[in-house]
Amino acid sequence: MRIKELADAAALPVDTVRHYEKAGLLGVPPRGENNYRRYAAADVQRLRFIRNCRALDMSLDEVRALLDFIDHPGSDCSPVDAVVDEHLAHVRERLEALRVLERQLLVLRSACGQARPDTACGIVLALSGDSSRGRAGAAAGVPARSLAAAAGKPRGSSPKTVHGRGGTHQR
Repeated sequence: MRIKELADAAALPVDTVRHYEKAGLLGVPPRGENNYRRYAAADVQRLRFIRNCRALDMSLDEVRALLDFIDHPGSDCSPVDAVVDEHLAHVRERLEALRVLERQLLVLRSACGQARPDTACGIVLALSGDSSRGRAGAAAGVPARSLAAAAGKPRGSSPKTVHGRGGTHQR
């Protein structure tokens, strides 16, 4: 089958199939007499496996490790367990970061409990504060310690840069 047929069978865009090929997750297929790549049913299964891993938000490196186990099976599946355990730990870290974000947003939302003129909007004033000096929200009457407490951080602590699957962000 050609790449379009492969992509359709695996329920993926053609560009994604090409990306996985370039990333080394899908082997280089043989070419037919017309110089088109020719894919097999095993390639469809492999792409479905990759798609399912990505649906679980696994990184390409994690998928690569699982594929390596499939391609070179060992005596037991402990390497697979280790990949899933590490991914689960990462998911738990992200969940905690989301809980912190939720607390921060709740504190921020409490800065403006009623309709006010646009120049007195507590949320806008809080977000306009100088957070590098621990004053975010002070103009709206939300003490900086409330925002820091909601984040689970001591007052005046600086944000931590986190590099993850979702990109780089402040935490």
